[in-house]
Amino acid sequence: MASNQTVNYTDENIITLDWREHIRRRAGMYIGRLGNGDNPEDGIYVLVKEIVDNSIDEFAMGFGKQIQIKIEDGQVTIRDFGRGIPLNSVIKATSDLNTGGKFDDKAFKKSVGLNGVGTKAVNALSEEFYVCSHRDGECSWARFCRGELLDSGKGETNEKNGTLVVFRPDHDMFGDYVFNMDYLETMVKNFSYLKKGLALVLNGTTFKSENGLLDLVNDSMSAKPLYPPIHIEDEDIEIVLSHGTQYGENVASFVNGQNTINGGTHLAAYREAVAKTLKEFFKKNYDPVDCRQGIIGAISIQIQEPQFEGQTKTKLGSTYMWENVVKDENGHPVKGDDGAVMTDRGPTIRSFVNDFIAKKLDNYLHMHKEIVPIIEEKIKESQKEREDIQTIQKKTREHNKKANVYNKKLRDCRFHYCDKITEKTQENIEKSSVFITEGDSASGTITQARNAEFQAVFSLRGKPINCYKESRRKVAENEELNLLISALGVEDDLEDLRYNNIIVATDADDDGMHIRMLVLTFLMKYYPDLIRRGHVHILQTPLFRVRNKKETRYCYSIEEKEAAIESLKGAEITRFKGLGEISSGEFKDFIGKGMRLDHVKLSDEESLAEIMEFYMGDNTIERQNFICGNLRSEEELEDIDI
Repeated sequence: MASNQTVNYTDENIITLDWREHIRRRAGMYIGRLGNGDNPEDGIYVLVKEIVDNSIDEFAMGFGKQIQIKIEDGQVTIRDFGRGIPLNSVIKATSDLNTGGKFDDKAFKKSVGLNGVGTKAVNALSEEFYVCSHRDGECSWARFCRGELLDSGKGETNEKNGTLVVFRPDHDMFGDYVFNMDYLETMVKNFSYLKKGLALVLNGTTFKSENGLLDLVNDSMSAKPLYPPIHIEDEDIEIVLSHGTQYGENVASFVNGQNTINGGTHLAAYREAVAKTLKEFFKKNYDPVDCRQGIIGAISIQIQEPQFEGQTKTKLGSTYMWENVVKDENGHPVKGDDGAVMTDRGPTIRSFVNDFIAKKLDNYLHMHKEIVPIIEEKIKESQKEREDIQTIQKKTREHNKKANVYNKKLRDCRFHYCDKITEKTQENIEKSSVFITEGDSASGTITQARNAEFQAVFSLRGKPINCYKESRRKVAENEELNLLISALGVEDDLEDLRYNNIIVATDADDDGMHIRMLVLTFLMKYYPDLIRRGHVHILQTPLFRVRNKKETRYCYSIEEKEAAIESLKGAEITRFKGLGEISSGEFKDFIGKGMRLDHVKLSDEESLAEIMEFYMGDNTIERQNFICGNLRSEEELEDIDI
């Protein structure tokens, strides 16, 4: 019922935030997310990248061949040997949102951070921030706390030209964060692959590439490809291409040095162009899916003023290689007859990538005829397998539709029933999730507790098959996994994925752990890119509930339980073994804002075959020893008599 009370809207309601407060209140606008370092997309890594980006831009312009990065006890130190920030602009360049050198395309033609706020965001979100510029025997420095200037000065220096930045992310913003050095090493490696000849020194270890993306692909392949990777490049574009025996596509993509893990217009153009060129070369109407099956590769392009979808710059949204406003002799925008501002546009990214690949890849295949039959045989094998599987899946879908099985398996979210794409807000797209669980009890609990706007539930019946050693045909005949594929929407293309988050939610017992491994094995073997792109998670649910008359605590480990027992004297302890044992009212807390997720990660250096053989292959002594060394017994978990 609407209230009749009038809300006054006066001048006092208008608030002006200074730049520091705006960044701190709206951190997501600048760095995408906060986080404590558990996820490679967490904000503390974005802060590091924003500073390193500036140093790389200096190298790209021909200044400085080394960047030194040191991370110790939560403090980050980055030193480059570029030109250094102009001495009179050190304070403004790091604390004034309207000041920056990257607004001038003459100085920074193809940079990642063209909006001039990266360093300011780092400054505002750091409890300690120090910058010092060295130029021709002079230096200028400034020290800040959460964006507020504490001290500054100028003097003489014997240091080489360049910029030094030292910062410590703010614990008030990021909590008890910890830098994961594996994430940072991957970031630095990618920088080296994309900037041939640049040496990046991370905590004393030097990363340097002489062959660019070819080194990236060769270093990341865990199995021998069917033929030596094709490496072709030109101004503003570089690609690598080969095929392997694995399922799916594994193509890394970059824009101006930014790792676009979620692809975008350049990756879409790469996928289209490779398939189209192969079809035209062989003069056969092969399905693009078959041309790309098992593809291994990478693409990097350089464009002016890239536009990304989302603040973390993981997906390119730009349509053109460049797009500039036309200005008159006085620097004013020129308008056309329709009153719209006129723009000077370069070629579309799609046509640029297509033209390059069509010409260069076709030439390469004519010059290296020994790999041509290998590629065509791979395409034919994929075509035969796909057609067989489609026949099986069609029969299964028809059977399930008649039996109304699908509706019983998937309790979808309202998000997918919007009539217009405009109604699917960006927020709900990012939050859209499907919980994969097993059994009526667990799925019933989650269904009652979920937010039906954007959270769906898919219910498995019993344990799915171990697909590690099964043929793709055998997997396609399995009703459970077939229905799961349909629910996810990835039957034809991963780009059709219906949920941003795939969350495996199983009981905290032996059967639950086994089901979890079976689901992950399926995804890892046939849809590894879902894992690489960060879509797959494991739901953490509490093992214990510790409560007395005044307070209830949910504990996710024995250590948390022991601390709760010590704090809550005379407490009652409950051990949760199954999700169905937790009431739906309680469960809302575990899949709401405070939801704990383990991010399933897979680095390119890891061998999928070796991982699956160890965990899901024949029972070996090595696996038995691993289990014995890491397993906590049920008796240990239930030891509550304290």
